[in-house]
Amino acid sequence: MSSQTFRPDWVSSPGDTIVDLLRERQISLGQFAAELGQSIDEVNTLIVGRSSITLAIARRLASVLGSSVEFWMSRDFQFHKDRSRIDSDWLDSLPVGDMTRFGWLQPASSHEDQVTECLRFFGVENVSGWRESYAALWEVISFRMSKAFDSNPAAVAAWLRQGEIQATKIACSAWSPVSFRTSLSGLRRLTRKKDPNVFLPALIEQCAVHGVAVAVVRAPEGCRASGATWFLSPDKALLMLSVRHLTDDQFWFTFFHECAHLILHEKALFLEGEGRRSTHEETQASEFAARTLIPDDAYRALANLRGAREIIRFALDLGISPGIVVGQLQYRKHIRFNQLNKLKRRYRWEG
Repeated sequence: MSSQTFRPDWVSSPGDTIVDLLRERQISLGQFAAELGQSIDEVNTLIVGRSSITLAIARRLASVLGSSVEFWMSRDFQFHKDRSRIDSDWLDSLPVGDMTRFGWLQPASSHEDQVTECLRFFGVENVSGWRESYAALWEVISFRMSKAFDSNPAAVAAWLRQGEIQATKIACSAWSPVSFRTSLSGLRRLTRKKDPNVFLPALIEQCAVHGVAVAVVRAPEGCRASGATWFLSPDKALLMLSVRHLTDDQFWFTFFHECAHLILHEKALFLEGEGRRSTHEETQASEFAARTLIPDDAYRALANLRGAREIIRFALDLGISPGIVVGQLQYRKHIRFNQLNKLKRRYRWEG
């Protein structure tokens, strides 16, 4: 029989014990600070674990609250040991290399600085705060993604956080599902633009008019998401796209798929990836994207297209990229996935 060492993913500071004893003995914080010979601010720093228990403080704690000096010193030592372990485990779960290479993090020369930089990136004070803030994300990933979705939730959280940071820099009008839906036919024309440096600024600007912040964020190692949507506030939506797929048909289909979630579904977090669950919402979003790119009156002619020239002419009449037509022909199994891919445009992304 083998045994495993218990390694909790939480940590209890000596401050927890101090608070319990103060409550039990009905000692006020002011009285405790006075007896300890410290200010209220210093005591608060001690309680939340921002300062260590020195030998002198351990002696005062033993005098005021009881227990031995050894107990308080050991309690503090174990707390910092556990916190260091949890910090290390958390840091190991994050794609720090890519986050630094992409410019999301400042380079750090030490382990402690790296932890501090990651906490700053996520806008939390400690790992426990990060777990509380992102606990709901784990539930969404478990619900939205199948077991085959080989993704690291911490990497997905980093990707989503960078999208949130980018969105804060985009000034948006109030969210309007009606006007946003009306704008999609105009946005579809951007699919004919060859250079992301040309169409992305236009896409971001036009979506912002309707309350949607568009953020194109590279997916770090461990994040297999291709898109996501959620609402940062009741009046501001975030639509994220990764650059995992570099062909125009995949990029634009994902964009309009995400638009469908914003327009048709609840203000919840939607994640897209290779392993997403097949749900009514996802099927509805895919059909919405397909019909937005190729309207119903033209969609019926799709199966009758023969050869590259007909596809190019069809796409030109619709005002969309030929690659999108090829992608839909392949998706609907009218042609094989290895056919006519030369009509698809591959994007080159900077950064």
